[in-house]
Amino acid sequence: MITQLDVPLVAAPMAGGPTTPAMVIAAGWAGGLGFLAAGYQTVETMAAAIAEVRASGIPFGVNVFAPTPVPITAERYAQYAALMQREADRFEITLPTVPVDGDDDFDVKLGALLADPVPAVSFTFGLPSAAVITRLRRAGTFVAQTVTSAAEARAAADAGVDCVVAQAYTAGGHSGTFTPDRMPEPLPITDLVTVVSAEVKLPVIAAGGLSTESEVAAALAAGAAAAQLGTALLLAEEAGTSAIHQAALRDPARTETVLTHAFTGRPARALRNRFTDEYTSAAPLGYPALHFLTSPLRKAAAAAGDPELAHLWAGTGHRNIRRGGVGQIFGELSP
Repeated sequence: MITQLDVPLVAAPMAGGPTTPAMVIAAGWAGGLGFLAAGYQTVETMAAAIAEVRASGIPFGVNVFAPTPVPITAERYAQYAALMQREADRFEITLPTVPVDGDDDFDVKLGALLADPVPAVSFTFGLPSAAVITRLRRAGTFVAQTVTSAAEARAAADAGVDCVVAQAYTAGGHSGTFTPDRMPEPLPITDLVTVVSAEVKLPVIAAGGLSTESEVAAALAAGAAAAQLGTALLLAEEAGTSAIHQAALRDPARTETVLTHAFTGRPARALRNRFTDEYTSAAPLGYPALHFLTSPLRKAAAAAGDPELAHLWAGTGHRNIRRGGVGQIFGELSP
């Protein structure tokens, strides 16, 4: 599937709003491939998005969060919750006082994708069982897995996936690492593609901070079958990126990104702001507990137009991104 694209570009699944059905459709019309982001959505919302994209007649995929909880003790949660509540008080909101758990309705979403198969499904955060992958493939679905190291790629290949997405540390948003408490070696994307390609004989999609034609060309030259664009599409006309996020991406003063687990309890790359400065060192690991803890605060900050408390996901190439349609951006970045 990946090796047959007219344009070797993939629109990344960006959960929480940026990825829209219109973006996925536009990626397909441009000759590439787009993935819907099922993360944080209900199964009904996921199904509606699938129906919209399917009606266009283009190939597409759906990305699903694999259940990989990161546990947190009640004591560490309470300590961090107290810090977050001080911030929330200015918005007159109350945050969860005990950890909230959840698996993003994995089994329900998987059941829906098996009952009404889509062309492709990708997983991130963890590797589902070989039985799950086999069931999807038997349903005619192409299965891709996000990996961040050669070892993770080997595990994915052994589980039977069709393709791996090699995500470098430069990627915006959450790292797909299987071990959030032990981040993999920070290899440049070309080096990661090289070591993953040597480890598994599967198509490799390169992902992580790719924002220029030369970077895409280098990833393909290293052996990638396609390049995945995420941050590069955050200002696309079809994107659902929030106004506060778009403004921050266009702000010339925001030149740095940082890797932080302060927002959700899993490592993610974001534009540096007051929140990342003040809370990255204080934050414990703990997903999805910290996601549910800070979510009301982040939403309130966004509604108030305060970018200093918002999660402004962005890869290291964010200063290169521009406005335009997905088709135009694909055309500019395709070598």
